[in-house]
Amino acid sequence: MAVTIKDVAREANVSVASVSRALNGHGGVTADTLERIREVAARLRYVPHGAARSLITRRTHTVGALLPDLYGEFFSELIRGIDLAARAQGLHLLVSSSHDDAAEAAAALRAMQGRVDGLLVMSPHADAAFLRQNLPMGLPTVLMNTVLDGDDYAALSVDNHGGVRLLMQHLIDGGHRRIAFIQGPPKNRDVAEREAAYLQQVAEHGLEPIVLPGDFNEESGYRAGEQLLAMSSRPDAVFAANDMMAIGCMAAIRDAGLRIPDDIAVAGFDDVPMARYVTPALTTVRVSIAELGKEALLRLTAEIEQAEHLPRTHQRVDAGLVIRQSSGGQQVHARPRAAGE
Repeated sequence: MAVTIKDVAREANVSVASVSRALNGHGGVTADTLERIREVAARLRYVPHGAARSLITRRTHTVGALLPDLYGEFFSELIRGIDLAARAQGLHLLVSSSHDDAAEAAAALRAMQGRVDGLLVMSPHADAAFLRQNLPMGLPTVLMNTVLDGDDYAALSVDNHGGVRLLMQHLIDGGHRRIAFIQGPPKNRDVAEREAAYLQQVAEHGLEPIVLPGDFNEESGYRAGEQLLAMSSRPDAVFAANDMMAIGCMAAIRDAGLRIPDDIAVAGFDDVPMARYVTPALTTVRVSIAELGKEALLRLTAEIEQAEHLPRTHQRVDAGLVIRQSSGGQQVHARPRAAGE
């Protein structure tokens, strides 16, 4: 017979209500009690009732996706990739956004419990403690661009270092020596990796780092463009941590009466559909965004079907360089070199 919540409560010497609060992340129990309940639940292989109905007897044929935002072409493409792959598997998709707020992320995860067969999670707040607190035990979960130490969860993430290395080398080979970097939102893993790769490249080539704040939207890119144009020693190139900020920065440069790329070269990251249609077309690091969503969904369905037999692997998704007119080149595609090449 399946283990019930009453079995866990009896073994842990607490009330059923305490077990429910502990395993659903609702608080109201001490740290010691929480740890004891989780240990007993793990030992007994208990799955909370809502998830048990989905995973064992009455699957919902629905998967959930928690994203940090729903605004912009990146998330539109990501959701499209996830949804197309889900429909091909006969699954429906529930999507929620945390709006980069930890409390909202926790509430969204709890709201999906019992309603989905598995979860895709992309969140800057999803460290190990956060996931333990807010994910029901036994629910198949795949992380996207949210990688933890250890092997508790399968994960897919973009090769940010490889992509930035290709882009910076392209700008440096083009003769640019004052290359500014526009950041994205704080506590974002992609931003941190892209900035670290940028700083590594400028250090290796003896260049001065120029870092400007950004927030992944066009407005912050425009503001960063205004800042760099006001510098006494103006950068001759700018690399934005995503395409939307690069496009906003291009608008600021044009509004100042300067030419792209003659006066300032501009490049971005992601290769959203709009990147090829702006004028001049945007040089960028290509991430197959829809493909990332598709691969994450396929990994999640494998977790749902074979959760006890799959290793929790971390898969890196390649990022290639697309050279367009905004950096002074004709369209070229480049791939990152494999390690050791």
